[in-house]
Amino acid sequence: MKLATPRWWYQRGRRTMPMTRMLLTPVSWIWAAVTARRIATTTPADPGVAVISVGNFTVGGVGKTPVARELLRLLTAGGRKAHGLSRGYGGRLSGPLRVDPAVHTAADVGDEPLMLAGEAPMWVSRDRVAGARAAAEAGAEVVVMDDGHQNPSVKKALSLVVVDGETRGEEWPFGDGALFPAGPMREPLAAGLARTDAVIVLLPADLPQADPKLLRLFGETPVLIARLVADTAPPPGPQLGFAGIGKPWKVERALKAAGCDLVDFASFPDHGAYSDSDLKALADLAATHGAGLVTTEKDWVRLPPEWRARVTSWPVQARFEDEAAVEVMLAKV
Repeated sequence: MKLATPRWWYQRGRRTMPMTRMLLTPVSWIWAAVTARRIATTTPADPGVAVISVGNFTVGGVGKTPVARELLRLLTAGGRKAHGLSRGYGGRLSGPLRVDPAVHTAADVGDEPLMLAGEAPMWVSRDRVAGARAAAEAGAEVVVMDDGHQNPSVKKALSLVVVDGETRGEEWPFGDGALFPAGPMREPLAAGLARTDAVIVLLPADLPQADPKLLRLFGETPVLIARLVADTAPPPGPQLGFAGIGKPWKVERALKAAGCDLVDFASFPDHGAYSDSDLKALADLAATHGAGLVTTEKDWVRLPPEWRARVTSWPVQARFEDEAAVEVMLAKV
């Protein structure tokens, strides 16, 4: 059973859930030791193609997938044969295989690869080296690997880390810096930064600028600013929103900021499958408000086909503020 992301992970300056954090802290020490040992003792394999890793320092919910999509777009627009590579989290197929939206479902390959496969060649593989090699054999000149920062098996030409730049009051991208499962960090920030070529700070459309206190944490590591933007307005009229992503509360906030008449919002676990009873309950609640149903593009691809016509997908894209700087960086790969 998948669990929803604890919101208290991302709060600092207060003793939210102190007993839970205290009980989980010894487990986080084991997690950190295992991660550090795996990274230190693994020799990366060269898959025969340039690999750009798009990762994060925390567990889920930072916007890696929109950034990976934008990098694939920029590489393709620049004349490079760019393919995407994902572990296929939430899918049953281990790969390596190329995702076919006409054949595969989210239950087969995961929601994120299925979402991206309509725009660029997309591969899923539990064995990332095998997946990158399969992409190379299929003609890829460069592979954009999603969620690869803590995976040391593949030799990387460029290591990018996406950071959620949304800071509001006590809400902070790294919380109090506690490691999983006591907090959101996959590894200590200093350890992750040491392997990072550039940090991508992803801001919501309604936040004027990144918090200077956040930017100072990255020291001399280059920082690129990107924004989440919507190509279309939210659907008109009253809407009941729902999402099962790393930080579902951000979707609720974004819909309201975009002018959506949101009557209520329901949160679900990241990558979780929607049961028929879940969807019927959402539809019944929407009906009591005379509202439609709206969700993210990532959630929409996980819906059963018979429900997709009843739910509006609201897609968002990542766009870099200094696209020229990104293109210069990519040209060096």
